[in-house]
Amino acid sequence: MDSRQRVLRAFQFHNPDRPPRDLWTLPAVEMFQNAEKESVIGEFPLDIETPKFTVGVSKCQQVPSLSRHDREFSIYKKGNQYIDEWGSVRYVAEDGVTGEVKKPVLGSRADLKHFSPPWEFLSTTDLSKVNEQCELSNKFMLSGVTARPFERMQFVRGTENLFKDLIREKDRVYRLRDLIHEYNLEHIKMWLKTNVDGIFMMDDWGAEKHLLISPALWRELLKPLYKEYCDLIHQAGKYVFFHSDGHIEEIFDDLLEVGIDALNSQLFVMDIEGLGRRYKGEICFWGEIDRRLLFFGSPRQVAEAVYRVRKALDDSSGGVIAQCEWGKNVPKENIEAVYDAWNTPLEDVLKNGSPAEIGVESSKVSGL
Repeated sequence: MDSRQRVLRAFQFHNPDRPPRDLWTLPAVEMFQNAEKESVIGEFPLDIETPKFTVGVSKCQQVPSLSRHDREFSIYKKGNQYIDEWGSVRYVAEDGVTGEVKKPVLGSRADLKHFSPPWEFLSTTDLSKVNEQCELSNKFMLSGVTARPFERMQFVRGTENLFKDLIREKDRVYRLRDLIHEYNLEHIKMWLKTNVDGIFMMDDWGAEKHLLISPALWRELLKPLYKEYCDLIHQAGKYVFFHSDGHIEEIFDDLLEVGIDALNSQLFVMDIEGLGRRYKGEICFWGEIDRRLLFFGSPRQVAEAVYRVRKALDDSSGGVIAQCEWGKNVPKENIEAVYDAWNTPLEDVLKNGSPAEIGVESSKVSGL
């Protein structure tokens, strides 16, 4: 069974030979731990891949068009400021971490009158080599990140400004939303013309204990957009991969309704067991493992966290992807522990559930 078949079987709940593997890395990992990353991937080959492509450049940016890889190394250095494709100024607080918006391009409400999306960023993005890579690979090929309307509204307006606008100038918010939505549709259509298997979207909707906006406002402001994106992607015969940080349990039913196929969420701020009882077999859980635990925990604790996820969500028929995010300075041993634990036969996890009882290598379950 090759990687693409494995991922498809996970979606279809059709008994993949093992859970598919996926790994996200911050730029810092490639900058400072690249040899370790290559070692982990060599031991645990991944099943999901994004083809290489040339990132575009917009009129407001002061850097030449760079490959995605080169951009990470040239921009993400501590103290750097750079302009994103929409015109907001970002500041890099530490090496290898994406910059935070400090000067939103629409800091003044009046600026919206003359604002338009950076269409030239899309027109200069080069996807011409994507199909060749898809043809030569047996991996499940996933697009670069496309639509992220809620985050983009915050990036261009500023988070505090946007939340104030939602209270006192809702019409302005909807005009901004519609501009971004039009752009997102075109971005998705670009990738739909390629041979990738799935389209990657994201939006962070949650804080640690609840949504950032009410469920009712989320359904009014954002849900119709995601429904349109999902319909467009499914009509092209591709799958929808979606990431959102935070506690989003209140809208899980809505996410199924709009048509998300694989959902990456912060399971450990929610009721994992409750999600399993309600949604196992209904959606593919695309990770993840608690990022704080990956940084502060021991390999044994990391393995126990994976076993908790598997007990709640995994029944060996599919519906799970072994995914985690490798953050800055996370020990290699903890990432290895994630995939070791996913490799443990499910019947052993369900029967025992303790790394010591299951027989995980002692060198990988030592304490802090």
